[in-house]
Amino acid sequence: MLVKCALNSKKALRTRQLVIDFDGERPIPRLREPLDLFAIPSTPFQGVRWPIEYEVFKEAIHHIEWDPPDPEPFYQPTGHERAPMPIGEEKGNVVYCIDPGTKTSYFTYSRVGGSRGPIKSSTSCAMHQDKSTLAFESRFESGNLQKAVQVGVHDYELTLRTDMYTTKHTQWFYFRVRNMKAGVTYRFTIVNLMKASSLYCLGMRPLLYSERAAWEKGEGWRRTGSNIRYYRNHHHQAEQDNNTTTNTKSLHSLTWTGQFPYDFDTCYLAHCYPYTYSHLQRYLSRLTSNSATGAYCKLRVLCRSLAGNAVHVLTVTSPGGGWMDRSAKRAVVVTARVHPGETNSSWMMQGFLDFLLGESDDARLLRETFVFKVVPMLNPDGVVVGNYRCSLAGRDLNRNYNTLLRDSFPCVWHTRNMVKRLMAERDVVLYCDFHGHSRKNNVFMYGCTNSDDATQRLHERVFPLMMSKNANDKFSFRSCKFRVHQSKEGTGRVVMWRLGIRNSYTMESTFGGSTLGNRKGTHFTTRDLKSLGYYLCDTLLDYCDPDPTKTSHCLAELRAMLRQELRERLGREVDSDGSLSVSISDIESSTSGSNSTESDGLPVHLLNRIDESQVKKKHLRSGKERNRLRQERVRNVDPKVLHRNIKNIVRRTQTHTTH
Repeated sequence: MLVKCALNSKKALRTRQLVIDFDGERPIPRLREPLDLFAIPSTPFQGVRWPIEYEVFKEAIHHIEWDPPDPEPFYQPTGHERAPMPIGEEKGNVVYCIDPGTKTSYFTYSRVGGSRGPIKSSTSCAMHQDKSTLAFESRFESGNLQKAVQVGVHDYELTLRTDMYTTKHTQWFYFRVRNMKAGVTYRFTIVNLMKASSLYCLGMRPLLYSERAAWEKGEGWRRTGSNIRYYRNHHHQAEQDNNTTTNTKSLHSLTWTGQFPYDFDTCYLAHCYPYTYSHLQRYLSRLTSNSATGAYCKLRVLCRSLAGNAVHVLTVTSPGGGWMDRSAKRAVVVTARVHPGETNSSWMMQGFLDFLLGESDDARLLRETFVFKVVPMLNPDGVVVGNYRCSLAGRDLNRNYNTLLRDSFPCVWHTRNMVKRLMAERDVVLYCDFHGHSRKNNVFMYGCTNSDDATQRLHERVFPLMMSKNANDKFSFRSCKFRVHQSKEGTGRVVMWRLGIRNSYTMESTFGGSTLGNRKGTHFTTRDLKSLGYYLCDTLLDYCDPDPTKTSHCLAELRAMLRQELRERLGREVDSDGSLSVSISDIESSTSGSNSTESDGLPVHLLNRIDESQVKKKHLRSGKERNRLRQERVRNVDPKVLHRNIKNIVRRTQTHTTH
């Protein structure tokens, strides 16, 4: 009977856009999912688009994935590290200097492969391999090095490129070195870093990759460097905001010494493990080529970035069950890489997807329980050009989730709208945005305090506390913060919380390593970063366990922790009825990180168009003002000149009358 009813309904409707489900004997029509939501791309991923003025080497760069057999320890300062002051190109020898890549002050066009024509010389020593000078290069995906100056036989001053179309945000570095000698101690000093403090002050070491070591030994990125010091130098950087120079900012230097393992090798130095847009495309291509994964993982393009690069979104859930079962599933939203220089967030994302798409019982349970919406790279343009924080709009996308400017901030605009549509369909139990942190060790979360609802007090802290129990040698609950500062209102975490997602977090992973448990004093590897994605999945199962025992225990522990903190910091106790006598946020500092106002405001290309229109716009005067100016001009004319002009006018008039 049910089958006959369904057939009759479809025949009467004469459409393939509707699918008939049944609730008991009652037919429930629904729209078929659009094909593009579930279609696996049959063509290769498109080429990477760059700003039209950007010079790019065409050779592809691949690094093998490898983890050292033992954790790599932090650098231990001796107290005798040098702090060389910048010498500059006036007294040094410029061995590498490239165009900053911004011939215009704002983004205009893009094309696959960047600028047309041959690559210009970088004034490097690549053509003089017989000399002892190092040869530098960074004109490849995610590379960032503007200039290298030889200031000693084996000493080099390095200048990083600021985020494109800005004068700020020098932190991320990634460049190639050739023409080295093994056993020689080289010194590198980056001279234009802008943050006053850094994990390099706490023992973090740079990363080195040797192509020969990868080929011969199967070894990849490893920590390097001695005599590491981060300090303020005597240089300053003029900062511009909204196209006007506002102030100057003191610059800082990072210096270290190191040796290369082989003669005439090709090596790379980096701030953190690189993870490029092309790397993501290769990873997604492997996922979509797996027919088994394709049954529960659907890939589509959420939108195009400012340069036209695809922003991908994955929908992960088990396809089985009836309509009622599917509609009852709660949703989880996970995003990463809104800040392009925070490459550790992409490694966490890859670990999260590896676990979620795996064949373990926990992975199957997650797919059967939830609908996952995953945006693995929110800012592909910034990743491509080697920015640290901004998009090609010259602005921090994580301050613009409330924007109305869809065309200027398409990635975050479409992400917010996707979440709003998802919330209209089902309950969203978790939003988590992966980030990297440059000043604190360990992994931790920033959340939002649900202070308006007494029944939900402390509930926003349960998930991070569970996470700290599952990853106790990496995740620090004491580093978690839940205060909502006014300057953070445009962040993804706060905007999604304002939309109604109670458990809205950023998960911050250090660029350095751990100070906890048996991993104390050691750097994170890519395996460690990927494990954080696994732990997030494990914690999600704990948090959503139908048995509330774990949640109850965590709430009791949180109340005890809060009572102790109140006694220690404020000297106050809880009220007699057991309620708290003070707002939780009163005892908590705001989240530490970059100043959110540094890259706030309108996108740079709109600001420039406004300025151009103001220059071209003529001041329209009133008729009264025009008459007054005309009379002033007459009064200021020399009487002899005026008399001569009148005679000329009379003569021309008489001549015209005669003719």
